[in-house]
Amino acid sequence: MEEKRIDELVSILNEANYNYYVLDNPTITDQEFDKYLRELITLEEKYPEYVREDSPTKRVGGEVSEGFVKHTHKIPMMSLSNVFNEEEIREFDKRIKKEGITPEYVCELKIDGLSVSLNYEDGKLVSAATRGDGVVGEDITNNVKTIKTVPLSLKMPISIEVRGEIYMPKKKLEELNKRREANGESLFQNCRNAAAGSIRQLDSKIAASRGLDTFIYHIPNPLDYGIKTHYEALQYLKELGFKTNPESTLVSDVDGILKFIEKEGEMREKLSYDIDGVVIKTNSIKDQIELGYTAKYPKWATAYKFPATEVLTKLKDIIFTVGRTGQVTPNAVLEPVIVAGSTISRATLHNEDYVKEKDLKIGDIVSIRKAGDVIPEVVEAKKERRTGKEKDFVMIERCPICNNFLHKEEGIVGSFCLNPNCVARHIEGLCHFVSRNAMNIDGLGDRIIEDFYNFGFIKNYSDIYNLYKRREELIELEGFGNKSVDNLLEAIENSKKNSLERLLHAIGIEGIGAKTSKVLAKRFGTLDNLMSADYETLINIQDIGDALATSIINYFHDEEKLTEINKLVELGINTIYNDTKISDDERVSGKKFVITGSFDFISRDEIKKEIEDRGGSTSSSVSSKTDVVIVGADAGKKYDDAIRLGITLWTEKELKELLYEKNN
Repeated sequence: MEEKRIDELVSILNEANYNYYVLDNPTITDQEFDKYLRELITLEEKYPEYVREDSPTKRVGGEVSEGFVKHTHKIPMMSLSNVFNEEEIREFDKRIKKEGITPEYVCELKIDGLSVSLNYEDGKLVSAATRGDGVVGEDITNNVKTIKTVPLSLKMPISIEVRGEIYMPKKKLEELNKRREANGESLFQNCRNAAAGSIRQLDSKIAASRGLDTFIYHIPNPLDYGIKTHYEALQYLKELGFKTNPESTLVSDVDGILKFIEKEGEMREKLSYDIDGVVIKTNSIKDQIELGYTAKYPKWATAYKFPATEVLTKLKDIIFTVGRTGQVTPNAVLEPVIVAGSTISRATLHNEDYVKEKDLKIGDIVSIRKAGDVIPEVVEAKKERRTGKEKDFVMIERCPICNNFLHKEEGIVGSFCLNPNCVARHIEGLCHFVSRNAMNIDGLGDRIIEDFYNFGFIKNYSDIYNLYKRREELIELEGFGNKSVDNLLEAIENSKKNSLERLLHAIGIEGIGAKTSKVLAKRFGTLDNLMSADYETLINIQDIGDALATSIINYFHDEEKLTEINKLVELGINTIYNDTKISDDERVSGKKFVITGSFDFISRDEIKKEIEDRGGSTSSSVSSKTDVVIVGADAGKKYDDAIRLGITLWTEKELKELLYEKNN
């Protein structure tokens, strides 16, 4: 089975490499390529006996066109490993520090173009070549000489090889496509394709007309020139007369990397050229040499890829879940794909009509995006990529949980299970238990509760507090990783400290809401006192009438419920009233905040919690509905938006005043 999948992935990736590098006609997206390559690397590491000689992991990628003279690189041009989120950036940093290195990093923009090697002898340009397969590329000297930012003579008469990126500015692409449209020619999809297609023209006059540009960023043998750091190398390249990217920055740690990524991500659309990420390199050349290389990548550098807002993947299956109201929802099971920085393997398809309107079939290649940067949704099926093996969608007639026939009422969208004893109702109780006004366990939303129920991880309240025993299983789930699982387990552990009123509200005593739970917790002080209270005592409490008193008595006389409460107590759940909640602050309560930039004394997550504790809310983007923008160091576009909209700004001064008053 594993050998067959490896063969399939090698075939897909080699075909994609040929179409991309040789024909300049990409047939799959970068996101699809990265996804398949990651899967292949994982399988080959696990099953080395099945590794093929023609595997794309054995070479950097691409083939040499027969239309160009071959050029052998004296020092191989290696590609970079990829990281996709903060957790993976921190893992990259940890791997370096494990070698006893305390690194500085140079952060550079990842230009979306074509890699190039330039060779000079005695200060004169003698050759230029593409990366090709990393060892052998294509000689494109004549075309490169037409690029005005490539010096034909250096400012010093030295012999040197330098490397960088050839790209097409956005404005030049617009001009080129206008000309091509007028001539009835096909248009270039993007700047990168246009650059690759232009530099590989056999007629250098065509290349000269395309307005190509370069950024040079690397010297393969810097020690030969007395250069001890990468940042020094960039300065030296400028002195020689090369165009370097002005955004390159030296940072001291991971937080500096993250600030750079946030800043450049916000400025991305304003740049005159396309970028698709940030390159992170250790600054010290000595450290680079010590860290060395894998068979394919340098260990001292990596490339952070900006999150894609819409990507393609395969719709493997459609399964059905039952919601808290009994509505049965079709859900897409997807080949895992990274969207906006997180791995997506499931997406809701809402209802039968939604699937039919989009004409989705099992086996389709579909586009996925995050609606509002939170909920993954299926945008459309790529019908032109159908093979005929796809399967039609068929709506089920029976509840997938209790097997009762579903009910669909005319004029109402959706199919419903009306069985009052369906375990979906039980799932509703679990969702309520972890909700914000109850035990407030961040990371256990309704969808995750339903998934964990279906996986058999959570059947009762107490199972939530035993999830730590399934840590390794949770990490294996799509969309979860070490950090997210540890954050979830920490949130579960922290919820044990909640005051009694939250527990009373969470366990779902009929008729007892958040307000009444607080009254009972304050009156009795402990869960034991409440459980032993008689009818007469309860009926004499303000706001507790006959119905609620009876409901409380009945609940605590239910053997099944008592068993579950005893399990919670054994697991360490607090059962004592603790009136320490921060009161609403008029400066914060009911207001919407946006946080931008960085803060030395507090994390953004901690600021968010402080705001929510005081009755406020936070948002990721600035709008006319925003009340306050809290501004830290290196604030970007959100700060500009706040100024434009005339929104109140808080600096660290106002923030510290708020926190100081709380803590004193």
